[in-house]
Formats: sequence, structure tokens, C-alpha cells
Amino acid sequence: MAIDVEAYYRRYGPQVLRRCRFLLRDEEKAVDAMHDVFVQLLRHREDLKNSAPSSLLHQIATRVCLNRLRGARRRPEDAHDELVLRIASAEDTGARTEARGLLDWLFGRVPASSRDIAVLHLVDGMTLEETAREVGLSVSGVRKRLRALSSVLEEMEAA
Repeated sequence: MAIDVEAYYRRYGPQVLRRCRFLLRDEEKAVDAMHDVFVQLLRHREDLKNSAPSSLLHQIATRVCLNRLRGARRRPEDAHDELVLRIASAEDTGARTEARGLLDWLFGRVPASSRDIAVLHLVDGMTLEETAREVGLSVSGVRKRLRALSSVLEEMEAA
């Protein structure tokens, strides 16, 4: 069954826009990028699965924004843009592979939705209430997931 792009836009549009704003640091560019995310979703709606929409849209938004940053032929406007651009174009595959392996290990020990909670709250800066609403849990449920994630991190650091 195809994804209902209009329903996704209404529900997840603000989240996607926040992600685009965070990466691009420009309101007009962020709005354009957000629309590109949903255009891509529209183009591929038959091929995509209707599970974990928040995570899917976060990944698409990140790719769209990083591609825009990579394609920019201008000098970055501020140090943050330069850092994001350096990360996006990093060619040290060993470091990326190691980081990916650590994240896989970490997220393999907690429920899958904990990754979304961590990104929404810790990276995107959403409040506990906003995060809870986005993932369909109570605020205490979000806190519990974040505590579990912290304990796994502590276990990882101790090893």
C-alpha cells in the first residue's frame, strides 16, 4: 500500500522543517529542502514501507540538506556550516565505519524507537513533550527510554 504523502506532510512537516533549519541555517533554503523531501517521498511512495515514518523522513531530510551543502560552490557563511560540510564530505571511511558500528551496537541494545527519541530530543532540540507527542509515548516513557540509552552508553564507556 502506498504512503499517504499528504498525511505525512501534515503530521511530520514541522519535524522535517526543523531538521532542514538545523542543517541549512536559512529559513528559505530550509523550506525549499523540506518540500524536496516530500517530493522525493511522493516519487517513491510505492516503493517505501509505511513503518517508522519519522525515521524515514529524518533520513531523507538529512540527505537532501547535506546534498545541498555539498553542492554549494560558495564559501560557507559560518563555522557551523563549514563543520557540517566537512562531516558531509568526509572521506575517512574507516572512521565512518567505526562510528556506524558503535551506533549499531548501541541501538541494538535498546528499542528501535529509542533512536528516534534520541535524535528528536538530543539532536533536533525538541522538548520532552514534543518528542513524546511525535513518537506516541508519554513524557515519562520518553524519559525512561533516554535513561535506558544513557545506561547503555555508560556500559559502553566502561567496557
